[in-house]
Amino acid sequence: MTTLTQDLSKIPVTIITGFLGSGKTTLIRHLMANPQGRRLAILVNEFGTMGVDGDILKSCADESCPAENIVELANGCICCTVADDFIPTIETLMALPVRPDHILIETSGLALPKPLLKAFDWPAIRSRITVDGVIALADAEAVAAGRFAPDLAAVDAQRVADPSIDHETPLSEVFEDQILCADLILLSKADLAGAAGLAAARATIVAEMTRSVPMLPMTDGVIDPRVVLGLKAAAEDDLAARASHHDGEEDHEHDDFTSAIIDLPEVTDPDALSAAIARLAAEQRILRVKGYVAVAGKPLRLLVQAVGGRVRLQYDRPWGDTPRASHLVVIAEQADIDLAAIRAVLVPQAPGA
Repeated sequence: MTTLTQDLSKIPVTIITGFLGSGKTTLIRHLMANPQGRRLAILVNEFGTMGVDGDILKSCADESCPAENIVELANGCICCTVADDFIPTIETLMALPVRPDHILIETSGLALPKPLLKAFDWPAIRSRITVDGVIALADAEAVAAGRFAPDLAAVDAQRVADPSIDHETPLSEVFEDQILCADLILLSKADLAGAAGLAAARATIVAEMTRSVPMLPMTDGVIDPRVVLGLKAAAEDDLAARASHHDGEEDHEHDDFTSAIIDLPEVTDPDALSAAIARLAAEQRILRVKGYVAVAGKPLRLLVQAVGGRVRLQYDRPWGDTPRASHLVVIAEQADIDLAAIRAVLVPQAPGA
């Protein structure tokens, strides 16, 4: 009986993982707006020194998830900084004056979820918290187009020819580790993929899975919270069933990726900025761009979010007391970050310059 009482007192945690721009923040905003009577707390982990997702979520704070319940850890993968960052932050959330009923963790798009799961076995927290479930978001349109889905026959042939060959890109390994760790896979951008695209995405993911995991389509982050929360998976006790490319490794590195912050002058033509960001994806293999931009004559700040060549611009709120400064975070593989070339595309040059 004592053990049962202890388990019931644990705070459930949902880990939301997914590749860059798969819709994690949009899903969390939907859960915040539909908490089903739960008091939520949120931990956001971003790759890069300037947080955007945490700021977006704080702008949606309400009684069920006040701003003080939203904590952001930027410029550091929480699965690599468990003792220094993750454990103290979780302890802070558990010690809030009004204890949260459920904690949501939004991982960086580059994070591997399995090392984070292992952190829940730390003595400081293991008796007070449990992983209710790992939710992996997969961009259905991208998966249907064949991205991050290796040709298994070709891979086997390469292994036979040369067992030491690096036959997978870092991006494919991240994607596969995320879906292999999941208790539920949400196929985001379902409206863009269409019925045929969803079927193709499902088939691609099923081919990579080592166990049966439910997959559901999702558009704009809208899904019944009862499907996402309350899975009671206790995922920290089920690590062996969650395969990873990095099993057996003590540590992992994110040196394949890097980020940079680009400062911009006030923008006069948002459409031109959107076209410039799309050029970065096409010409310089930039994976992700996000940030805030000041537009001439507009009292509202412009939220910029781009995944590859898909660019979304949205005026989100007045600048208020915040300085009207434009900053964009650019994320790419290490070899593809050329600051001078990126600035040349994004920052308009004065005539004659």
